[in-house]
Amino acid sequence: MRNAYLFNGIVGLRLNVTLWTAVAAWAVAQLIKTAIDYSKTKKIDFSLLIGTGGMPSSHCAFVSAMTTAIGVRNGFDTSIFALCCVFSMVVMYDAAGVRRAAGKQAAIINQLVEAIENTGIKMDKKLKELLGHSPIEVAAGAGFGGVIALLIFNFQGA
Repeated sequence: MRNAYLFNGIVGLRLNVTLWTAVAAWAVAQLIKTAIDYSKTKKIDFSLLIGTGGMPSSHCAFVSAMTTAIGVRNGFDTSIFALCCVFSMVVMYDAAGVRRAAGKQAAIINQLVEAIENTGIKMDKKLKELLGHSPIEVAAGAGFGGVIALLIFNFQGA
């Protein structure tokens, strides 16, 4: 009996269009972020494929695609859509607020560490500065995720 539940769970995950829509929006946003960086630097930075920060926000694309997919599939007047909207707003606020501020603080700390290292004291490593997003990066990610979800559900005929 337990194996049947496991099998049904795996099949259910594989067929969950809402989940895969969100994953697709995240993945394409990461690819776009990498391509934008390449167009500026002429070097491929593979860390951007899984990293935070940059244009567009893949976190926002992820939650926006999920929220839009839930709205299309279950209705925009449902409690689950409202829950997704609130969750998405928290993620977007965090991306543009808390994580962006943490990135700015990391930049200042890195400057202080560099100044200390100039005195001959060796420090461990630099902090990651590209953590959050500007409001335009958040808006671009949110819009992109919504469009991806609408395209996928339109193509699927859901």
